Amino acid sequence: MCYIAGKQQGCVPLCCLWGNEETQRKHGHSCKILPELHSKGTIYFSEGARIMKKILAIAAAAALTAGVSAYAANPFSDVSPDDWAYQAVSDLSDQGVVEGYPDGTFKGERNMTRYELAQVIARLMAREDQLNAEQKATLDKLAGEYADELANLGVRVSNLEKKVGNISWSGDARMRYQDKSNDTDNWDGRMRIVAKAAVNDSTYAQARFVSEMNFKDSKDANTYADQLFVNHGFGDFAVRLGRQPVTFGNQGGWLYGSAKGYDGAQLSYKGDRFDAAVGYGQFNTSDYGTAFTERNAFFAKGSADLKVAKLGVDYIRFTGDEHENLIGANLMIPAGDFRVFGEYWKNTSTNSDYDRAWNAGIGYGKMDLKKPGSFALSLAYNDVDYNVHFGGTGLQTDVLSQLTNKATYGNALNVTFWNAMADVTLQKNVYLHAEYAFDVDAEASSTDAKDAWNVSLNYKF
Repeated sequence: MCYIAGKQQGCVPLCCLWGNEETQRKHGHSCKILPELHSKGTIYFSEGARIMKKILAIAAAAALTAGVSAYAANPFSDVSPDDWAYQAVSDLSDQGVVEGYPDGTFKGERNMTRYELAQVIARLMAREDQLNAEQKATLDKLAGEYADELANLGVRVSNLEKKVGNISWSGDARMRYQDKSNDTDNWDGRMRIVAKAAVNDSTYAQARFVSEMNFKDSKDANTYADQLFVNHGFGDFAVRLGRQPVTFGNQGGWLYGSAKGYDGAQLSYKGDRFDAAVGYGQFNTSDYGTAFTERNAFFAKGSADLKVAKLGVDYIRFTGDEHENLIGANLMIPAGDFRVFGEYWKNTSTNSDYDRAWNAGIGYGKMDLKKPGSFALSLAYNDVDYNVHFGGTGLQTDVLSQLTNKATYGNALNVTFWNAMADVTLQKNVYLHAEYAFDVDAEASSTDAKDAWNVSLNYKF
């Protein structure tokens, strides 16, 4: 066992990486171990699984396949041929899986950090062609557990991706309850799975598959693909072709529909403090009658980090005989843990009195999916006119359906409401989301606008 701050702890010295359990017990080590994340970066262990033994098995297989010499020179001054782990340390050092310290020592009794273990995993990833299917699967699990640390290795890990397998998987799941503005409620679930395939260092293809189920009204799931595109980067620029996502403004979207993006092309630029994108394609919207169903549009958007504030501008032009132009601007001002934000949109191609939309609000905190207990709160006032084509938003209350769903809500021309929002991380990659829309007023609507709220449990994987 080892000691931290003078107290005996369940941490594991590096020498537990090598040797069988009987040999380790002879040297006073307990190596039935399972790593747990520690705030100071030291690897702690509890009884159960044996992650270090998994690493050893993978590394040994790589060593045997590579034909490492049994007579390699002693790589470290503090590891002698008489030490029980000498051969393992020598073999793994010879193939570059483990490295010592600048003074030429190995320090086998020193506690191993998560970052150091990630380096071992990264070096094994470079040798994945020497492993069998089971060993590759184990290595993939280890890489997932230490994804954050591997990401900190930057270019080195990025260069290894093409050697490890060019497909990565991620996604999210949500269980949600909604109490709607028309006095109805809904209980639904959604799962989204993203497959990303790296073609080379600058090109990748991505697809996202969505499965939705209404637990209240239907036993059937609606499954579809809302993304399928290829992205090619060159320097600070990138070109993207296919069905792809797009967002406008600070609420995550200003087009009628369910935010399924558009089918088309995009050219983007990403700098240190300035981002920009232009694109053209067919927007996948359908909630605004037939006038905007499958309409083509050109758009341009940009954002700048001014240090004291973040500014964004958007322009959308629908094509056709009755083209429409939408122009928007948004601003976010950070102030310590607080932030002030606002947004304004105008339809410049209509003579209607209902051609504007705006919001203003304040937020506090920042939710971090890696930090349980972290949270974010916001409160905003919204004033949205009919001809701004609001939809595909990050808001989960159904208040804006007053403008789009005529069959249920009537023919509202303007909707005003307050929206309170809260997010809190319950545990790593699990968070709770809640919203409450109140003081709702729908002008010219044939139905009474009621308050609406929702709560959802969300998972990231």
